Amino acid sequence: MTDVAVAGVAADVVAGTTVDHLTATYQAHYRSLLGLAALLLDDTASCEDVVQEAFIRVHSARNRVRDREKTLAYLRQTVVNLSRSALRRRILGLKLLSKPMPDMASAEEGAYDQLERDDLIKAMRGLQRRQREVLVLRYFADMTESQVAETLGISLGSVKAYGSRGIAALRVAMEAAQS
Repeated sequence: MTDVAVAGVAADVVAGTTVDHLTATYQAHYRSLLGLAALLLDDTASCEDVVQEAFIRVHSARNRVRDREKTLAYLRQTVVNLSRSALRRRILGLKLLSKPMPDMASAEEGAYDQLERDDLIKAMRGLQRRQREVLVLRYFADMTESQVAETLGISLGSVKAYGSRGIAALRVAMEAAQS
């Protein structure tokens, strides 16, 4: 062989897989690589992403693929590796998803709680103004009886009386609502 022929063969080996060869490989083997990914993954979009990424990676490293006949083998191996990675990410994502706490109320319990709150609000609206004020300040604002008396400008005895009568009226209203 002449020096020019040897240099030409060496240039082919050094050049690696060409863009034209990758394009031809894409056209000829895209569907088979997609089928390979489909065997490993469960959704079409992920399969297409994996195959596209495989071609991108082999294109980026085409100078390292010395033998053009091995281009398809590199692509297949890249598809398998990317599919494994995708599955690993999916499994990790599922493990990291927050799990509902076992003591969380069910939707039904939440609905019943909401109904009870609605009944309580209706019953509170049915109280006299002073009874409602005393109960709200005492039990919802968590004030002491003396703080309630000072806030409303009434005596401590009045706070106790309004509170007692308000609770009794609430009890009757709530029992009526539940039956």
